[in-house]
This record gives sequence, C-alpha cells and structure tokens, in this order.
Amino acid sequence: MPAHNSKMLRTLFERLTRSSSVVIPDQLWTSTLASLPFMLRLNADECSRLRKLASQLLSQKQMTGAAGLELTAAIQVNIAMQASLPVLNLGLDWYRGWNSIIVYPREFLVPRELTDDDGVVHQYVEPIAGEAWDGGPLLLSWEDAQQSATAGGAAYSVVMHEFAHKIDLLNGDADGVPPFSSVHKKLSTARWRRVMHDTFERFAAEVELIEAELPADLDLESDTEERYFARLPFDAYAAQDTGEFFAVSSEAFFVAPQRLRSAFPEWYALLTEFFLQNPVALHE
Repeated sequence: MPAHNSKMLRTLFERLTRSSSVVIPDQLWTSTLASLPFMLRLNADECSRLRKLASQLLSQKQMTGAAGLELTAAIQVNIAMQASLPVLNLGLDWYRGWNSIIVYPREFLVPRELTDDDGVVHQYVEPIAGEAWDGGPLLLSWEDAQQSATAGGAAYSVVMHEFAHKIDLLNGDADGVPPFSSVHKKLSTARWRRVMHDTFERFAAEVELIEAELPADLDLESDTEERYFARLPFDAYAAQDTGEFFAVSSEAFFVAPQRLRSAFPEWYALLTEFFLQNPVALHE
C-alpha cells in the first residue's frame, strides 16, 4: 500500500458536506481492488458501479476508529468496497436504518450474559471480529477485515458477514430469512425457508460428524483442528443457527462461490436470485 499524507486522508472522508458521495482517489481504489482477490471477477462496468456505491456508502455511514485505531482512507475504502459488493445490484437502501460503523484494530471484547438450565445467570466477555447490532452500529476488526480472501479454499470476509446480518435484520430477527422486494419476483418466504432449513440441517449434520471424529486429546488451539473441517464448503460456525448460516454462506457466495455451488447447488441458486449476482458464471 503506498504511503499517503495522513492529514489529507483524515479530511478526505470527513462527512462535513452535503455531498451524496465522496471522491475515492484512483491510486487508492486500484490498490484496494488488487488486495481483494475475489473482486477480480468483476468487469469494468461492475467495478465502476461498485466504486460509486462505495463512495455513497462512505458519505452515508459514519465510520469511527476505536481502541486507538487511526482511521485512514485506505481502511475506509477497503471496508466500503467489501460492504458494497453484496448490494451491487440491489442498492444501498438495503443498509438502511442505521448509521455507524465502528472499527477496532483487532478482535475486541463484548460483554455477554447467559442463563443456564437452572436459571443461573453467567456473565462473561467474548473476543469477536465483528458484530451487527439491531438498529445500532456495525462493529468490525480491521485486522480481520484485511484477511478477506480464500485461505486453503475457505471463504472469509467479516465485513460481508456482518453486512449480511444487517440485511437479515431488516425484517426482524437475524433468522436467515431476509426481506424480499419487487426485484425478487420468484422468491417467496416459504420457498426460502424450505431450501434454507434443508441445507442448514445437512450442513449441521456434516459438522456433527466431523466433531465426532475429533480425537479426545486434540488441542483445539492448534491448526490440526482446521484440517478436520477443511472438507466443509465454508466455516463450521454456520451451524450455530440459521442467522449465522445465512451470513457465513453469503461470505462464501462472494469469496469462494464454486465450493458453495458444488456442495449446495439449490441454496447457491437461491442466493443468486436474492443478490441478483452469479459469481460462478463469471469464472466460467
């Protein structure tokens, strides 16, 4: 990444004007595009529209650095570019109802509360890479946002994951069933639920089989565990619930679409209808 004047970058994306978009410098756009391999499938027209959406998103959302992170233009453009890809053919209105993106340097701690079967409340903190609050801000780890790529065949984009949650939350809980609009002429909630639940159950069953194979003395902090889950088309975290399944498989849809389509062709086809994109077709 080339060096930039830090003062210029801090003011470049200040939201102090009434402009509906900001200007992203050519060199910064090109270098950021090159740093995200899954963007290479886009043609010139799609890149142009993505740049326009990213510019508008930077104007519409207030991005803030936390825990000492200096929020540069490079960070903002990278996040805006990834966030804009899922709505390339849908529009930024799908990110309506909230304004703030908070960026931490790395994983951050979030307080949690859990009530067990005996009614005892347990309070703890959990290190996370991202979180989308219903009606509130979207939180991201910049360290994790930079890792958006395909590593060993696994798809990863914490940015698209959390923005997928925001889409899901538009019509209530993050349950994996996003709202549909007039552009989704063939989609129905009944059809979506049927395909999603069938695919989710098959995926969760595969995760359970792998977990049953894990040696009792396996060090869960080692890389050895990852080898057991490598045959999955995307992260095993998707088996948590249908909301996470939608978010994780949305990552895979854009980052490693071939593996997703090979494993779950009907679910992949449904995602093409929702996002109005077909990433695999652009590789063929």
